[in-house]
Amino acid sequence: MSFEFDEAIALTPVGEHEYAAELGDRWQIGAAVNGGVLMATLGHAIALGLPAKPDPFAFSAHFMSASRPGPAQVTTRVIRDGGTVATVEAELSQEGQQRIAVLATYGDLSRLPDDVRTSASPVQLPPVEQCVSHEMAPSGTAKVPPLMQRLDVRFDPACVGWALGEPSGNGELRAWFRMKDGREPDPLQLLLVLDALPPVTFDLGLMGWAPTLELTAHVRARPAPGWLAVCTSTSNLAGGLFEEDCEVWDSTGRLVAQSRQLAMVPR
Repeated sequence: MSFEFDEAIALTPVGEHEYAAELGDRWQIGAAVNGGVLMATLGHAIALGLPAKPDPFAFSAHFMSASRPGPAQVTTRVIRDGGTVATVEAELSQEGQQRIAVLATYGDLSRLPDDVRTSASPVQLPPVEQCVSHEMAPSGTAKVPPLMQRLDVRFDPACVGWALGEPSGNGELRAWFRMKDGREPDPLQLLLVLDALPPVTFDLGLMGWAPTLELTAHVRARPAPGWLAVCTSTSNLAGGLFEEDCEVWDSTGRLVAQSRQLAMVPR
């Protein structure tokens, strides 16, 4: 079975460490292609060059200009390939303009030790059937962007006041997540999930596109099949910028991915 996400991040080799990509209009937020899809596309290119180290451990992406649907060029460069991890640079360009640059550490998540010692608590969410799908948005609200039509996102009812003009002001969003076509999560999909929810500033009453400047992701484990629980939050909005922290927990209650991004406040 072919899945939309795999089609979106597909690459065609055109030279040594060089690939051609086709950014699809089904993954847009406004006029721009979603940053999570771009990170996954670059993550896929890195993995193709490191078959023995296929998984992102740390992934730092700098966004220099908005990517648009259409052809794109991806290049990678291995800086160091050690026994356990490799460090790699990657970039995506369109029409001769660099859109996103990445520095990443890759390895094999399946070879990491099994021990887990954490004080972090799983995201507390009502059962999926009690949560609110974005498809239930009342008439008259903004049109659902193409990206969200690819996803099955069920928001905690306590976090959807922004959609009704009544944001909580807490600066937090919580939701269940899975792909609408049934594709199970994997490490590359986690790069999408970390940037898939609406900007957390929506819960502060600040609506609109919030361009990401930089996002650093840590992938901690291969996710188990099933729904993912996602929480995003912010604690400091100042100078026209805000941070957004994200945690992703899998169906077994394990923390499988974390990120922090710096973004611009919607205008």
